[in-house]
Amino acid sequence: MSCTALLSSSTLRAMYEISADPARLDVPRIHAWLSTDAYWALGRTLAKQESAIAGSLNFGAYHVETGEQHAYARVVTDRATFAWLCDVYVAPAARGQGLGTSLVAAARDHLTPYGLRRILLATHDAHGVYARLGFEPLADPAKWMALGLQ
Repeated sequence: MSCTALLSSSTLRAMYEISADPARLDVPRIHAWLSTDAYWALGRTLAKQESAIAGSLNFGAYHVETGEQHAYARVVTDRATFAWLCDVYVAPAARGQGLGTSLVAAARDHLTPYGLRRILLATHDAHGVYARLGFEPLADPAKWMALGLQ
């Protein structure tokens, strides 16, 4: 993470627009980010990424002046009871300014009207970022199970 000071929320809003419009997604860029630089998605194929995007609620953060996408987050949800926040990624040049936190906050706020019971995520190294937004470790992780197919 960069040592750059966090930008104020008003500065971030002036620099970036966060949108859930799937037509704005730069899919080749998202694929390149995730398949080459995200530990959880290394080697993911473009076809697999396109399928994941098609079945999800997607968020992009776009630089206001250039329109270039600088961050991405994906939510798998039934829009009624449950959501899984995943594939949160900020381009290296845009890190350390609070953009990831703003992106996740926007996704959380977008989901609020659905009245979901739970939003889950998994992270190897960003617990502090998510904790600032209200995420907590599972109260009883022994209740949870997973089926790994690959």
